[in-house]
Amino acid sequence: MANLITLLQQYGVLIVFAVVLVEQMGLPIPAYPVLIVAGALAIDNSNSASFPVVLGVAMLACLLSDFFWFRAGRRFGKRILKLLCKISLSPDYCVSQTEDNFRKWGPKSMVVAKFIPGFNTIAPPMAGALGTGVPTFLGFSLLGGLLWSATGLLIGAYFHADVDKVLDVLSTMGSTALSVLAILLGLFVLAKFIERRRFQKAMQTERISIDELKELLDSGHDPVMVDARSATAQLLDPPVPGALLVGASDPLAVIKALPKDRHIIVYCSCPNDVTAAKVAKQLHSHGYKRAKPLHGGLDAWNTAFRSESESAVIAEQTPDSLTPADSRH
Repeated sequence: MANLITLLQQYGVLIVFAVVLVEQMGLPIPAYPVLIVAGALAIDNSNSASFPVVLGVAMLACLLSDFFWFRAGRRFGKRILKLLCKISLSPDYCVSQTEDNFRKWGPKSMVVAKFIPGFNTIAPPMAGALGTGVPTFLGFSLLGGLLWSATGLLIGAYFHADVDKVLDVLSTMGSTALSVLAILLGLFVLAKFIERRRFQKAMQTERISIDELKELLDSGHDPVMVDARSATAQLLDPPVPGALLVGASDPLAVIKALPKDRHIIVYCSCPNDVTAAKVAKQLHSHGYKRAKPLHGGLDAWNTAFRSESESAVIAEQTPDSLTPADSRH
């Protein structure tokens, strides 16, 4: 452990940069303890990097990560948001929460995003997907990185005496200290994983596949489509034609005029259809037993029905007298 303390003193800048960058990219490695230790060492030890240098390095790591995800959001849109929530250890409602927060505050939400678990990784690609200008994004990203990094370093500087005592205790524990730190990190990851599994289990309910929905339509039923996405998601991708828009409102208020034996199909664009499942379970509890979330959400609908619409348009535009051989010319 003494070697680790020496490494922090000699290579603290590189360690801070690497840990902050990895954490901001979305991996479950808490960077704040490293910032606190770096802040304490910057005050107490002349061999360590100065406070402004460590602050600048941490801000650089934040900016690089933010700009990477910003460009990914600009290029891939909502697909990158769904990917992030699939690989994240945070519960799957992180997309809808971020959409609502970002719609409320706009790019200014970047200033506090890093203090909100899940929001810190999702906010930059959300800004890119919604077309935020690069200068505006960089300004708020730098301000957010400054506030987040400086807070951690200042905590370490303020409590430097207590941090030094903890480091002294760890240095006397030898390899045992490393084992304890590894166990704590493992417990942190395990707790986040259990939290996610518990949330997914709570959202388990019978879903309807796109093929079953087609059969329902072909058999003459007229199911009501309910869009459970946030208003921001509806800006990124238009809803199903004729769908009732729930958004942040009470779904019961939207469908209260419908008979309770009506087929209701709820869809969203979130991982594992969790928002749609949540709304469907809420409707079940109020007597709408035929409410079901659509498996695959809006993407499944678009893939199935837009492709059919495009084929129909092509068929209408192709003259009947045109033979397959002619159509190749």
